[in-house]
Amino acid sequence: MKFYKKVAVLLLIIPLFFSAFNISYGDENFDIKAKSSILIDYHTGEIIYEKNAHEKLPPASVTKIMTLLLTMEAIDKGKIGLKDEVIISTNASKMGGSQIYLEEGESQTVEDLIKAICLRSANDASVALAEYIAGSEELFVKAMNERSKELKMNDTNFENSTGLPHESHYTSAYDIALMSKELMKHAKIQEWLTIYMSDMKVGKKKDIVQSLVNTNRLIKDYQGANGIKTGSTSDAKYCLSASAKRGNLQLIAVIMGSETSKVRFEESKKLLDYGFANYDSVVIGKKGDIIGKVPINKGDKTHLEVVLKDDSYILIPKGSSGKAEKEIILPEVLNAPIEKGKEVGELILKIDGKSVDRVKLIAKETVDKAGFVNMFKKVVKGLLTNK
Repeated sequence: MKFYKKVAVLLLIIPLFFSAFNISYGDENFDIKAKSSILIDYHTGEIIYEKNAHEKLPPASVTKIMTLLLTMEAIDKGKIGLKDEVIISTNASKMGGSQIYLEEGESQTVEDLIKAICLRSANDASVALAEYIAGSEELFVKAMNERSKELKMNDTNFENSTGLPHESHYTSAYDIALMSKELMKHAKIQEWLTIYMSDMKVGKKKDIVQSLVNTNRLIKDYQGANGIKTGSTSDAKYCLSASAKRGNLQLIAVIMGSETSKVRFEESKKLLDYGFANYDSVVIGKKGDIIGKVPINKGDKTHLEVVLKDDSYILIPKGSSGKAEKEIILPEVLNAPIEKGKEVGELILKIDGKSVDRVKLIAKETVDKAGFVNMFKKVVKGLLTNK
């Protein structure tokens, strides 16, 4: 298929990014008290700071980010619903560690189990959801590892849905950032991640009230905090994946292996503060924005409008200058039929000539093949136009 290229005029004034657009803070006086850590821009995935980011470490309950991700994806696919009743198995009811003390045979909605994971980090709720979605926790863990590979989480292997200690259960700060970014694409999850306190009735008779307090205290005392997940065991020590948003800029900070709970929160704030103090996020285009039109051959429409599949942003250091351009790649013509949402091109964002982001362009609507009458009208119109 032949393509044409179109380069837009100057979009905004921004700087040339650092080498390979991978930014690692170089001041030796800036250090994070953790075995490993990372700070990324949510929209672009650009690394702002990293320390031992690919070291394989036990993640404790931060594991549940993947459990929540698979749950949200199952909801989006229509496989399960928020109001579905989940019968608690013997296996789920016997989970140790952090839990909400579910009884064997009681039922809980998918929504309440999600809430129990987001606030209490409940192991019993995690296993109950895993079993409901996949049929067994073992099959769910298999799906967790398959999804990890799809997200290019190359430092990760899961052995359970909870994060309970296992010698072959590990991940890295970088991989946690990847799955955190993917989870936060589901806007609905933020409704539960940002609850600070709530109650939940448990037991077969629903006669016991569990008071849930969010284990992520940043939700209460850090401006813009909107997630995500804490974790701690004797092996993993204290871990956290924290997300916060101010204006257009959303950041994800991951801490692994801090000595105390207090330190993990302090160091997460330190990373987030650095990001918000030194960077801005600029919107280039929003999901659904019309980017251009492509002529249609033998279709019931003459042209197809193409739109951005996702939002497009640039991460920029504050107070810098440079040049940004966008390049739009589209086919000269498309043959009908074309389904709504079909990928038909690409928008490439460049900083001083270097590509920093690529966003797929998709069909805004379906275009069917033209019928006989429609084709006849086009032929007649063409003949009249050529006279």
